Amino acid sequence: MKKYIIFLLTAPVLIVLDQVTKACIDGMLTLHESLAIIPGFLNITYVRNPGAAFGFLAGASPVFRSIFFLGIAAVAIGCILYYIAKSRNDEPFLIFALSLILSGAVGNFIDRARFGEVIDFIDVYVGVHHWPAFNVADSAISVGAVILILHMFKRSSGKDSDSPSET
Repeated sequence: MKKYIIFLLTAPVLIVLDQVTKACIDGMLTLHESLAIIPGFLNITYVRNPGAAFGFLAGASPVFRSIFFLGIAAVAIGCILYYIAKSRNDEPFLIFALSLILSGAVGNFIDRARFGEVIDFIDVYVGVHHWPAFNVADSAISVGAVILILHMFKRSSGKDSDSPSET
């Protein structure tokens, strides 16, 4: 039961946050408009990404991209839900990580289903060197992946911090 509480406190909140921030960007800025937040480091810049991370498959045909990305996302979402259901209640970090990844996948899935592309707006840079723009969903996926990797390293080294300690 504990795992479902973690899931329900994480995924819906982040999905809504992702969609609300994207709706605000779409409603307040024109495409490619940029607002400096921290000059020399952070802008809010409205872009749309037809591809995946780093523009992967951005040049592919729109029909192929749509089918490919929606299909991959649907399979990933299904696998994550299955893994959450099969996981133990005493693994809160695992459930949290999977919930973050799932919420990001769902947030970007919604964009792809609605627009055929993903709204990105967080533009981090130093000088002329920009990291590719991203959004709340991308951030959730990245943070979830880092937590998942750390969890797997702790588990493989026998230091599973999620499990109750034996004294």
